Amino acid sequence: MIYSMTGYGKAEKTVLDKTISIEIRSLNSKQLDLSLRLPQQYRHKELDIRNLFLQRLERGKVDCVVSLSYQGAEELNFTPINHQAAAYYLRQLKLIARDNDLTLADDTALLAAILRIPDVMRTQEESIPSAEETEALMQCLNSAIDAFVAFRQQEGAALENMFRDKLNGIEHLLHEVEQYETGRIDNIRQRLENNLRQLSEQTQAATDLNRLEQEMIYYLEKLDITEEKVRLTNHIRYFRETMDTAGAGVGKKLGFIAQEMGREINTLGSKSNQSEMQIIVVKMKDLLEQIKEQVLNVL
Repeated sequence: MIYSMTGYGKAEKTVLDKTISIEIRSLNSKQLDLSLRLPQQYRHKELDIRNLFLQRLERGKVDCVVSLSYQGAEELNFTPINHQAAAYYLRQLKLIARDNDLTLADDTALLAAILRIPDVMRTQEESIPSAEETEALMQCLNSAIDAFVAFRQQEGAALENMFRDKLNGIEHLLHEVEQYETGRIDNIRQRLENNLRQLSEQTQAATDLNRLEQEMIYYLEKLDITEEKVRLTNHIRYFRETMDTAGAGVGKKLGFIAQEMGREINTLGSKSNQSEMQIIVVKMKDLLEQIKEQVLNVL
């Protein structure tokens, strides 16, 4: 079973008078790229939280947001303004403007600038969380990760169904090649012999027929696509087997297999020398390209 790198998970847990809410989202990435946003009072647990993500997740650009709300105490859910600090900075700015002959024409812009000063917006005084609250935080985080992994598994199942459908399509097209394979070699041989007959009698008489036959056999053997068909069939089988394996790096391995499939399909196209077969090869390339695009989403 494969997992998608795209995922979403959410969990909430209430402890004492607080509700902890955690949301996790992820997109594609070659490695684990974690962006973590925590309330100030949980900063001391950041290393533990990052280590938990490293243990449970493998790859992806992961964005985790931890938020905190208070039950029955709405007045605690806003950031108060430090009036004394705001008044002080306002006086200082006016003094600077007066001493430098500047005109403060826009009081709104001045107020907005003052409110961006860190000392003006007072953060709530929060004590270090209790052991019960810290334990609730980690439990909530594990629950969010569980939901996140379940989402990845669900998305992975959809990807797997898509891959199997495209692989079946490539396999079906590969079987269609067989109806043109035998006649193709005979037509090429006939075309070469007809071209030889069009040469002058003097040229034909000077031609070493045994050497010509050897060269024709060598040329026609190079156009044989049996090996490419066998290798492509093996790659398709290996792709299916890899999807059924568990563990890290499945997405990377599937990407490598898809590249090898592309090489065999390209060789089929270069050896086809027949419009019907080239059309089939183009269809196979289209299906393989769809696989390659989605393989980037596999964990």
